[in-house]
Amino acid sequence: MIESERLLLRPITEDDFDELAVMLRDPDVMRAWEHTFSDEQIKAWIARRMAGYAACGHDYWLAVERESGAAVGQIGLLEEDVEGERVLGVGWMLKKACWGRGYAQEGARACIDHAFQVLGETRVMADIRPENTASVAVALRLGMVKTGSFVKHYNGIDMVHDVYELRKAQA
Repeated sequence: MIESERLLLRPITEDDFDELAVMLRDPDVMRAWEHTFSDEQIKAWIARRMAGYAACGHDYWLAVERESGAAVGQIGLLEEDVEGERVLGVGWMLKKACWGRGYAQEGARACIDHAFQVLGETRVMADIRPENTASVAVALRLGMVKTGSFVKHYNGIDMVHDVYELRKAQA
């Protein structure tokens, strides 16, 4: 688990289906993905998170308000392959009702600190669709710098993603 001032990031379990469905079924939240998720896709999403924990100890975590215990989204460290190179990514997805409260930046900062201080990583990246201006703004507030672009093939669609990177010396 990772903690920040307001958030607790904990592993996602099958019991979190309903909380995840709020995000994964919301067309506004899923705009950058260009589709919402079915029940089966949500179950597969949960299984991939659990497989990530088993393989490397991290993935998306459920982001929960420490004070209320309410889930606000999912934020985590993701093993990514960018054009054949293994990189550690940081990602975030929040419930629409929780947008604009600084949770993405706070949770991502806690993940980045964990990557540098605990995992010994020297850089962390975020791949973000250029039209996802809110996530681009979060990356920039974290001190990340755009270093390139690549095309990610997802769900039968080629999607351009910009790469934002933060090196340990910059953090």
